[in-house]
Amino acid sequence: MLKWLKILLNVILPPRCLICGKVISSDDSLCLDCFDEINFITKPYCKRCGVPLVSGGDETYCVSCLTKTSPLRLCRAAIKYDEFSKKLILDFKFLDHIENKKLLARWLYMAGQDIFKEGVDLLIPVPLYYTRLIKRKYNQSAILTAELAKLSGIEACYKSLKKVKHTLPQVECNGKHRKLNVQNAFDVLHCDKIKGKRIVLIDDVYTTGSTLKECAKALKKAGAKSVDALTVARVCKK
Repeated sequence: MLKWLKILLNVILPPRCLICGKVISSDDSLCLDCFDEINFITKPYCKRCGVPLVSGGDETYCVSCLTKTSPLRLCRAAIKYDEFSKKLILDFKFLDHIENKKLLARWLYMAGQDIFKEGVDLLIPVPLYYTRLIKRKYNQSAILTAELAKLSGIEACYKSLKKVKHTLPQVECNGKHRKLNVQNAFDVLHCDKIKGKRIVLIDDVYTTGSTLKECAKALKKAGAKSVDALTVARVCKK
């Protein structure tokens, strides 16, 4: 009965590409044309921060990681943030296209294999300040975290990391001001949940890393053993 009901629903409401809306054969996916436009991040990339490199092997680091320290141990992203992938992410983030979550979480899971194989205790979403959460109605990072927890079997933790300061949207700030904008904006509740744990922060887009690094600082201060970051997309310099 359920099988026939699903067939009937697919006839009445066929699956559609999450970007262009073209009818496709399976749910929560893209048509071949749109899929071909997605720029997946593949090796070579910096062993630490995951930024794409022109050349290099598995042990290659970018100039920034060779010269600067970071509270983040490893960072990985699934795709490049560009004019094409932007629609998929912004529709999910701002326009209530929650149906995009499964595809984005699958990409997160694939991108995070370098991190997962070393062992992870907790997945933690980057939190929103409470006024922004009320306005937006949901935290896209928390939704991604929930889906990724299902795929990976890793515990998700939603209440230990909190945003305690209202900040401007990062998109309104340049590189230098992004760092100042989120400085001391996060704090940890329930430190006993964090102490000694290997944590992966989850977010939608890595731009300069300022937000993720501030989150990592708070978690490390609370006693986290290590903090990594996993995002759907990453802004890459041309």
